[in-house]
Order: sequence, then C-alpha cells, then structure tokens
Amino acid sequence: MLDNLFTLVMLILLQAVLGFDNLLYISIESKRAPIEKQPMVRMWGIGIAIVLRLGLLFLLVNLLPYFQNSILPIHVGFIDAEFTIHSLIVLGGGVFIMYTAVKEIWHMVYLEESEETEGKSKSSIGNVILWIVIMNIIFSFDSILSAMALSDVFWVMATAIVISGVMMIWLSGTVSTFLHKNRLYEVLGLFILLLVGVMLISEGGHLAELVLFGGHVTPLSKTTFYFVIFFLVVTDIVQGRYQRKLLKKRESKQNA
Repeated sequence: MLDNLFTLVMLILLQAVLGFDNLLYISIESKRAPIEKQPMVRMWGIGIAIVLRLGLLFLLVNLLPYFQNSILPIHVGFIDAEFTIHSLIVLGGGVFIMYTAVKEIWHMVYLEESEETEGKSKSSIGNVILWIVIMNIIFSFDSILSAMALSDVFWVMATAIVISGVMMIWLSGTVSTFLHKNRLYEVLGLFILLLVGVMLISEGGHLAELVLFGGHVTPLSKTTFYFVIFFLVVTDIVQGRYQRKLLKKRESKQNA
C-alpha cells in the first residue's frame, strides 16, 4: 500500500511537469471564447478531457500493441517511415499547435487590436471546448505512457490523472489571468507553444522511425525543452527591464 501511495505522489508530480505545455495551450485557446465564458470553457474542456483520459488509459493498458503497430509504411525516395496510430496522432497534434501559434503571432503583428475585431474573431464555446479536449488527449499520450512505466496498478494511474486534471482546472485560470495582465508574456507563451509543436513533430517522427534524406528524426527531449524555455523566459525578462529603463530615460529627457 505504501508503495502505491509513493508511486501515486510521483505520478502526480510527473503529470504536473508534463502538463505545463498543455496548460499553456488551454490558457491561450480559451481566449477565443467570450471573456465571461472563458472559465466555464476551461472547466468543461479539462473536465471532459479527464474522463476521456481515463478511457484512453484503459485502452492503452489493454491495447497498447495496436497503437504501436505499423499501419502506414512509406518507403519512397528520401522518405522512409513506419507510421503507427500513436505517431500519427502526435504528428497531427504538433502540426496543429504550430499552426495555432503562428496564426496568433500573425494576428498580433498584422492586425489592429480593437474591440470590434476581437469580437468578430471569437469562436463558439463548443468549438473551443472541442479543441481543448482534443489537444488534451494528444498531450496525454506521453503522460499516460510514462505512468504505465512507473506503475501497473490501474487505480493509482487513474487517481493521478484525476488529481492532475483538477489541478489543471485550478491553475488554468491563474495562467490565463497572468497572460491577460502581462501581454508581453503572451508573446513568449506563443513562441513556447511553437516550440511545443516542434517537440511533438520530432517525437512523432521518432515514433514512426522517420528517415529524411538518410537522417533519422530524433525527438527533442523534455530536458532540452525546459532548458530552452528557461533561457527564453530569462531573455524576455531582461529585455522587458531594459525597455522600461530606456522609456524612463526618454521621459526624463523630455521632462528636463
């Protein structure tokens, strides 16, 4: 029993670490809903995803080989791959996340921000919840497989998923509020999301044993991912302080 409790704590911590990118996506995606509906969207999206995660856990426990068997072998010219259900889902998620990040960055750079344009760009609540659920499931593959590597007790893995999901609901509002009040960090968040997409694509290519122009696609490790994020955050903080210092100097010169 004590072993199961210790494993449960470790799994909750693991889910929290692996869920950072998922939480960031949820916070950015929920912005597409009307402001007053965003907390409800996050709660329903994550809540439904928790139930589906439990179903996915049950499927993976019993049908894991089917998800990892080759269903689409490709050996044409410079491409050599053995695509599986798992690899295709991860690749699709990576492509969609990169598309979402690039689209939001494009809007920030080229579209004028006004209440009228923001109102027109809002998506339906159902559509936003749907994409939160879909991406939550895609992100859950790694966390579930990691949980299966640490434990073979179903209730331990299921409890960790539920607790981490509740924590995600609680933290998503805090992250969304922070990004709304600190718009500069929203840009940073989008570039991190872009990096998440790259990481998923590299992982999907690795799962498919993808070879391009004779070179094997290798996955971007979580350690490298968090290392890059750390320097992105530090760079953003330093740049922000430097810009504020320049603004103060300009204001003091104008007032002199």
